[in-house]
Amino acid sequence: MRPPLPPFDLESAKLKVRAAENAWNTRDPEKVAQAYTEDSRWRNRDEFMTGRTEIVDFLKRKWSTENGYALRKQLWSFHDNHIAVRFQYEWHDESGQWWRSYGNELWEFTPEGLMSRREASINDTPIQQSDRRIFGPRTPEDANWDLPLE
Repeated sequence: MRPPLPPFDLESAKLKVRAAENAWNTRDPEKVAQAYTEDSRWRNRDEFMTGRTEIVDFLKRKWSTENGYALRKQLWSFHDNHIAVRFQYEWHDESGQWWRSYGNELWEFTPEGLMSRREASINDTPIQQSDRRIFGPRTPEDANWDLPLE
C-alpha cells in the first residue's frame, strides 16, 4: 500500500502530488521507482518505458545530466484514480547553462496507491542563473507557492 489511496479527494490528491515532488527532489532513482507498479508504463517526452528497472535506468540517465535539479509540482485536476499535475524544474547542463523545464503529467493509480501509468510532456527553456526561482526542496516559506505561467 502507498497512501493516500484512490479514489482521491482534494486533500488526498494534494498529498499525493507533494509526496511525488518530495521523492523526485531526492534524485534517488530507487526511492522514486518504489511509487510505481512493477509493470508501470511511462511516456516521458519521446521515450517510452515499462517497469521499475527501465524507470530506474531512465532516472539515472536523467539526473546524470540535469545538474542541480530542483522541482515543483502542482495539482491541476483529479478524478477517482487519476491525477493531472503541472510542474516546473530547473537544472544546469555541463556547460553551466541553466534551464527551466515546464510540463504536464497524467497519472493513473492502482487501488493500492501505486502509479501504473505516467505520461509527461515537457519543454525546456534556457534561463539565466539570476532568473532561477527553484532552489531545492520546498521550505515552509514556499509551501503554498503557486507555479507562475512563465
